[in-house]
Amino acid sequence: MSAQTQDLTKGDVRGVILRFAAPLFLSQLFQQLYNSVDSLIVGNYLGKQALAAVSSSGSLIFLFIGFFGGISIGAGVVISRYFGARERGKMLLAIHTNVAFGLASGAFLMVFGVLMTPLLLRWMGTAPDVIDGSIRYFRIYFLGAIPLVMYNTLTGIMRALGDSRRPLYYLIFSSLLNVALDLLFVAKLGFGVGSAAAATAIAQGSSMVLCFLALTRRNAEVRIDWRKIGFDPTMLREIVRNGIPAGVQNSVISIANVLVQSNINSFGSDAMAGCGSYSKLEGFCFLPVISFSAALTTVISQNLGAKQYDRAKRAARFGIAFCLILAEIIGLTIASFAPRLIAVFNSDPDVVAIGALQCRTELPFFFLLSFSHCIAGICRGAGKSKVPMLVMLSTWCVFRILYLTVAMRIVHEIRFLFFAYPITWSLSSLLFLIYYLKSDWIHGFDS
Repeated sequence: MSAQTQDLTKGDVRGVILRFAAPLFLSQLFQQLYNSVDSLIVGNYLGKQALAAVSSSGSLIFLFIGFFGGISIGAGVVISRYFGARERGKMLLAIHTNVAFGLASGAFLMVFGVLMTPLLLRWMGTAPDVIDGSIRYFRIYFLGAIPLVMYNTLTGIMRALGDSRRPLYYLIFSSLLNVALDLLFVAKLGFGVGSAAAATAIAQGSSMVLCFLALTRRNAEVRIDWRKIGFDPTMLREIVRNGIPAGVQNSVISIANVLVQSNINSFGSDAMAGCGSYSKLEGFCFLPVISFSAALTTVISQNLGAKQYDRAKRAARFGIAFCLILAEIIGLTIASFAPRLIAVFNSDPDVVAIGALQCRTELPFFFLLSFSHCIAGICRGAGKSKVPMLVMLSTWCVFRILYLTVAMRIVHEIRFLFFAYPITWSLSSLLFLIYYLKSDWIHGFDS
């Protein structure tokens, strides 16, 4: 195997997972820095109203990109399965179909996001003093939807083939570019909150270009041919069948999180800024969770494609244990220094108090979130993507909405809003534990 691909069906499984997950972890670290820079620079140079404007759009953005991100996960499972089974023709067909779907998805998101932004933000009850900035930020952000979707699509292809290093290198470059452009546009030139979104869009575009150059050059081991990009009906059905459950799960859970954001908005701009700052810190706690979940999906999928069932079980056990420990250590560390860390984004005492309260309410329970995501990643790698969809929809969406509806009517205090997360993480972890111990998840893909 070349550096461009990696066979995850051979070697010590613990070393394989750690070597594959480490670049993913670093990629997510730079992605989180990438996402945090807007808030950090905006909060310090433009004030808490501008920070609230940037923060108000996060859950709404994920509502739209989450569905297509789920399809990309499904495509990665299909690609890595054929890679593990050594079926090169089907693997290439899946890759070219996935690229075509990504281009179409990005174009749709760009048009829909730009047109619907004002209406959606008003539905969320965005505070009047920040809505104009939110609209500007959100619209400019979605003008870059094609680069955003295509970067995730192309790096998903690389990771499905066992290559987690090149996506890291490209992300480091775009992250540094994003920082430089933010400092230029916001700090030096004073262009305002919209320019932070423009910096992000330009940086994402650079990542997309680097990925395309890597995957279309003549000497690439697995090469995308522009003439072959298109929709193969059979392969598209397979990709969608594996990806729809994850896409539906992401989008519907995002609806619950939009409801959470709407409730946060009802507490005013201080709460919006404080919770927005917390979300950036939470992203760092989430790094091992998403890294090991993604690694487990690829490792499980390749090994099941190669019919290495015992190896897949060992990978699952090690990945779960390591991720739980790492996520909890990071979560407790950040919770311990919460006020100082929140103040980095904005030092207003009310903003700091709300952000620190959310940190100390949610982060001690991050091991539960980690467990749920790891089992979900294992299920997707095994082709059983309907399981995490059903578990997370029932707990993170339906129950979370019911809890918020009742709790906010009984007692309209923000700390009870924060409790929604550890409570629903506990329920999903319990259901996933029962499934993992009782089911025969290891044998075969969904029919």
